[in-house]
Amino acid sequence: MRMATQVDRTAPSAPAPSWGWLWQAITGVALVVLLAVHMVAQHFVAAHGLRDYAEVVAYLRNPLILVVELLFLVTVTTHALLGVRAIVFDFGLSDAAERRVTWALWVIGALTVGYGLWLIWSIIH
Repeated sequence: MRMATQVDRTAPSAPAPSWGWLWQAITGVALVVLLAVHMVAQHFVAAHGLRDYAEVVAYLRNPLILVVELLFLVTVTTHALLGVRAIVFDFGLSDAAERRVTWALWVIGALTVGYGLWLIWSIIH
């Protein structure tokens, strides 16, 4: 009788772990904090619950606030696109298709953040 000590080489291997889930968890926690800061600063301490255009311009000209709002933009974009990526990957795409999806989402993310940067720059200038 033969002992079952050998590894079965025909069994499919598990997929390689991805760092996407970790980044999505990190950005999710960061979003809770940044959203709270944004809501308090933009709505709860503003007169009448909302800033007018002149107040937004003055608010965004503060370097600390600008950094927080830019971090919020990057975090929201990253979290959203990682979620889209995870959903698309659940369809069981080939490795090549997954690379194309990842590349496309990087481009979309860069364009989104670039547009946000341009918009903020336009507002404060």
